[in-house]
Amino acid sequence: MPRIRIDAVLVQAVIAGALSFAHLHDLAEAAGQDGWKAWAYPVSVDLLLVAAWRRMRTTADNRAAWAWFIIALAASLGANVATAGLLDLDDVPAWLRILVAGWPALAFLGGTLLVHAPTNAPSEPDPAPAAAPPAAPAAEPVPDVTVERAPEPAPELPPAPAPEEVAASPVSAPAAAVPPALLDHARKLADSHQATTGSRIDSATLRSRLGVPAPLADAITAQLA
Repeated sequence: MPRIRIDAVLVQAVIAGALSFAHLHDLAEAAGQDGWKAWAYPVSVDLLLVAAWRRMRTTADNRAAWAWFIIALAASLGANVATAGLLDLDDVPAWLRILVAGWPALAFLGGTLLVHAPTNAPSEPDPAPAAAPPAAPAAEPVPDVTVERAPEPAPELPPAPAPEEVAASPVSAPAAAVPPALLDHARKLADSHQATTGSRIDSATLRSRLGVPAPLADAITAQLA
């Protein structure tokens, strides 16, 4: 079972409220309000004080709440001071009887205005400032990448001579002519191969890269040497 803790502030507030309640009751009874009416006066004063205080805390434009708070505070403070012997409660003056008799109407008006006062719509929060774009990360060095182009189609070669003509000719056939475009492409492949492997390209590798016959590959290799 949880233990009940006594709050010193709450105890002080209860005692102060009880004393103020008793003073208001005594003044209202002395001013001619007997029975339950004398007990209702302290409730009307203190409730108006609390209602005005709450309106002051929840409304931005609280000038009306301040006005009713001061009125209720003056009524409560005046009644407490009046019962300290400054007035003869057995012979209350007429003006005080008038104030006490007119207080219910004034308190009803103040409570009604406080309850039905329009509350300001909550202001929309300011839009958050746009976040700065994130800084682009430093570009990393891109390693050198060798891209090998697809072998271009080999140009059409002239038809090889018949075996009889080769046998009849005692002079060996001249080296096959290499087109300039094919030679340039072969040179690029050779440079790429040497940069990648560190060695010169041979005829067999060049033949497989270009897709040309062996004699043409040998002729290109000879011209690249």
